[in-house]
Amino acid sequence: MTRPPVPPFTEETARIKVQAAEDAWNTRDPDRVALAYTEDSVWRNRGEFLRGRDEIRAFLRRKWDRELDYALRKELWAVLGDRIAVRFQYECRDADGQWWRSYGNEQWEFDADGLMRRREASIDDVRIDESERRIRGPRAGAEPPLPLR
Repeated sequence: MTRPPVPPFTEETARIKVQAAEDAWNTRDPDRVALAYTEDSVWRNRGEFLRGRDEIRAFLRRKWDRELDYALRKELWAVLGDRIAVRFQYECRDADGQWWRSYGNEQWEFDADGLMRRREASIDDVRIDESERRIRGPRAGAEPPLPLR
């Protein structure tokens, strides 16, 4: 299976890859999202270490079961060959109704077919009031980039 664009990435093709990842994650569909990773993909997400699509899929199910009304924005940070670095923010609420904004950085490495073989994510969470929300669902087509401050 090939997932264009494929490496080596240019700034333009890396931006396409980043937007495709944002769009997929905003579906909150673990089966769809997991298809972007190699069968033996290696992840570090915060302090959790995963290997392979099945573990990734299970992780995403748990994530979106507890992170309600999840909405994400990603931004290209750097690109080199088969590697892309992004920074991101997402907002969600927990079962008690508390809203959260999560800030993070990811490092991605891709195989020749454009599937992600490695993902390392560092993420911090901040409580916010509902009135402080900035991300309200998937990005609208002409929405300008979110200032990630």
